Amino acid sequence: MAATGLGARFYRQIKRHPGLIPMIGFIALGMGSAGLYLLRLALRSPDVCWDRKNNPEPWNRLSPNDQYKFLAVSTDYKKLKKDRPDF
Repeated sequence: MAATGLGARFYRQIKRHPGLIPMIGFIALGMGSAGLYLLRLALRSPDVCWDRKNNPEPWNRLSPNDQYKFLAVSTDYKKLKKDRPDF
């Protein structure tokens, strides 16, 4: 008796068409990297506020030396001076 589950059908298709393995790998890699990037945005971005009682405006607590961009090509954040008032 052949198994009719989704995993068994998937395994049979992969066994029958081995050219699908790289495509499935690239799709899994893309979905995984997109998920990790969304997790990074949710945890590290100053625009996201998870705790409104203790930190209602998280963007005001950033110093000019904090790097919150994903990639800063030519900016050295250690040499920046504070040019805005404290609230």
